[in-house]
Amino acid sequence: MEVFFSLAKIVVAFVIILQLTLLLLWVERKGSALIQDRVGANRANLFGGLLPFNLGIVNTWMADPLKLFHKEDIVPTEADHFLHWLAPFVAIVPLFVTFAVIPFGDVLRVGGYTIDLVAAPIPASVLFVLAMASLAVYGVVIGGWASNSRYSFLGGVRGTAQMISYELALSLSIVSVVLTFGTFDLQEIARAQGQLIWGVIPAWGVFYQPVALILLFIAGMAESKRAPFDLPEAESEIVAGFFTEYSGSKLSVFMMADFVEIGIVAALVTTLFFGGWQVPWLGREGFQFPGGFAIALPSLVVTLLQFVAFLVKLFVFCWLQILVRWSLPRMRYDHLMAFGWKRLLPLGLVNVGLTAVLVLLFDGWTVK
Repeated sequence: MEVFFSLAKIVVAFVIILQLTLLLLWVERKGSALIQDRVGANRANLFGGLLPFNLGIVNTWMADPLKLFHKEDIVPTEADHFLHWLAPFVAIVPLFVTFAVIPFGDVLRVGGYTIDLVAAPIPASVLFVLAMASLAVYGVVIGGWASNSRYSFLGGVRGTAQMISYELALSLSIVSVVLTFGTFDLQEIARAQGQLIWGVIPAWGVFYQPVALILLFIAGMAESKRAPFDLPEAESEIVAGFFTEYSGSKLSVFMMADFVEIGIVAALVTTLFFGGWQVPWLGREGFQFPGGFAIALPSLVVTLLQFVAFLVKLFVFCWLQILVRWSLPRMRYDHLMAFGWKRLLPLGLVNVGLTAVLVLLFDGWTVK
């Protein structure tokens, strides 16, 4: 049974990130259309117009992936064929593995079993996230090098420098949260945020580490190479950057990796700063509102509410990243690097130092 439950959790986590990827594809296209005052994608039809109605969002979800996966895979003559094939998978596999340690609920009790709702319950899951996130850069490097193209190579170099620069600020923001809650376990960090400040305010990380939230969100967007940090794939400068020479299914994998990165950044923001699966004043027995008013709920209903709360928060922060992507212009490359090294990095160091002092002086200032 333990093996079955473990497989079931892996499937749930995998389905969440895959469906989120398809949904974000639609949100990006329709959201950008709304921002730019145009209609957007509304002609996709899986059955070539044979049906008397259009399936709408379902068609948009399915049409682009099917189109890309059925297009011809063209590899440049002078490219390294093996590395050209390998790069997309090196870019996306660490991202899928990263999502396995994101908790999407507390526990589920089935019969005599208690199931921890995280696909891979690793005690040092924060370190695992940082390790896997750092591996994704190899897909960019290999893709840029293997294509044997100046545009691709320049995009790979840009992507490498950018990821190294902003990964420091990203790591420092997470270190501040780890110092605050005193654990490397993302599930325990989420559980700690279920307490109340002064008996009223949820003890979410945003109230303890607002600076770390800003650092993580900005550095996360830079790590995912999204506008205004999309220099590795700047169309007006280097065509499409490191995946200029990719087409068909390989191109779709690189595109999927972009959306998975959006989901991971949103999941980290949700888990570290907004309670993860926590619902304000909702405990294992039901709602316990300030003032003594309570609403008893079955354990399964509580688990479902927590799962839905995680998904809603996850989607909100994904949507916010897409909104930023279509609202701000691309940064100049020297400004991009200077912002990471001269602004975010010093701010992250100061925040970590201040957090350490507060933890030392007050033996941790979170609710115990």
